[in-house]
Amino acid sequence: MSTLKINVNKKYDFEVSRNADALLVNNQVVNADIKQLNELLYHIINNNGSYTAEVVSFDKDTKTAEIKVNNTVYTVSAKDQFDLLLDKMGLSNLNAATISEIKAPMPGLVLKIFTEPGAEIKKGENLLVLEAMKMENIIKSPADVIVKSIKVKPGDKVEKGQILIMF
Repeated sequence: MSTLKINVNKKYDFEVSRNADALLVNNQVVNADIKQLNELLYHIINNNGSYTAEVVSFDKDTKTAEIKVNNTVYTVSAKDQFDLLLDKMGLSNLNAATISEIKAPMPGLVLKIFTEPGAEIKKGENLLVLEAMKMENIIKSPADVIVKSIKVKPGDKVEKGQILIMF
């Protein structure tokens, strides 16, 4: 039997278990009739109530989803026994990339800067263009960051390892 800790809207906590015979929510058997209508849409009948549940979005990595139930959207996150063990050991945030600066990977010339101080940048977004050996290299953000300061400007020559942007 697998057990999940479910949080809804960062407000309500539930413990959900399922075995071959039953679905339990907070150790209470739930006798809901659940029919999957398509890949993202379900129809549920429980305690004489009829519900339509649609998966609006799902992030497998963070185990979070947005689920619309009868036109109300709920944010749901799940943690299994391994996530709970990592939380207990204080290791749950090891996958979150933390970075404070971007350094020049090679000597070159700054051609263009795509950001400004205070900007919120998502992982993979373009930060600047660095020309090296007649090739233009786009430097991208390795994590979700907020730009603190930009240490270079277009036309600057930089050395390998020189700090370009601070987060």
